[in-house]
Amino acid sequence: MMTETETMVLPGGRRDKRRHDRFRYRDGRIAYLLILPAVVLLGIFVIWPAVYAGYLSFQDWSFYKDPQFVGFRNYTNVLSDPLFWEAIGRGFVFVAMTVPPMLILAFFFSSLVVSVSRWFASVLKVSIYIPTIISSVITSIIFVLIYNYSGGVLNAMLGGFGIDPIAWIGDPAWALLAIAIPAIWLGMGLTSLIMVAAMVDIPAEYYEAAAMEGANWWEKTRFITIPQMKNVFLYLLITGFVAAIQQFELPLVMTGGGPLNATTLPNLFIFNHFRNDINVGYSIAAALLLFVVLGTVSALVFRFVNSERLVD
Repeated sequence: MMTETETMVLPGGRRDKRRHDRFRYRDGRIAYLLILPAVVLLGIFVIWPAVYAGYLSFQDWSFYKDPQFVGFRNYTNVLSDPLFWEAIGRGFVFVAMTVPPMLILAFFFSSLVVSVSRWFASVLKVSIYIPTIISSVITSIIFVLIYNYSGGVLNAMLGGFGIDPIAWIGDPAWALLAIAIPAIWLGMGLTSLIMVAAMVDIPAEYYEAAAMEGANWWEKTRFITIPQMKNVFLYLLITGFVAAIQQFELPLVMTGGGPLNATTLPNLFIFNHFRNDINVGYSIAAALLLFVVLGTVSALVFRFVNSERLVD
């Protein structure tokens, strides 16, 4: 049987629970109302276009006639097209040219920022972020002028060392590398600032303890900085891969995909088909297959790179 004290406390406890449930229900409704506009916009501009694109990928469709169901024919055409696979492979080569160098350069730059005075660090952060706010089209034009065969700055500098001019964006051997350099320049700013924020967040006690043990900069970096930034590196690796393999503006403006398709990356390949082919279903199927490639590679990176949360 319940004691007198329990009998007196229980009704009050029930009232508190009902009040708590009422407030929780009200807070839940407010939260749903706040996210409703974002969900509506996501549905209109992302989910519905993706669903409709999937529908059109099974159609023989163009702007001049009604869709006609053709099953998997568009997908088989894309998968049997060697130019599509060449563009995908070229995209992976471009990723290898841009993402690792960008991460390494950004890491060393971030290490410099956190080791100097606050004023000088602010100057460095502003200077490295400036390329991020420059349009990719403007960047393309600037580097086309730099790479110009007869009057470009780069060939003029090489001429001072007795090196003959090089057709940087006109030679298939150099064109993809010539596009990779401005891509690294554009991506360095945001990548460096993210790394700076991660480095600042590492407890200073770790470095003080290591200094007391006589650790040098490399040992601190190897055993403290890099392990503590493991998840940041994973994030930057995934986002860098996705951004690099989908690069579009630089090859479009600088080379148009040439010479000899040497700079035709996947998105430019899809765009050229969309612009030139009557059957738009081919381009949509190619875009969806590229999405599958990106998702598969991202999943593999998450699978094979340890991303467990760090514990201080």
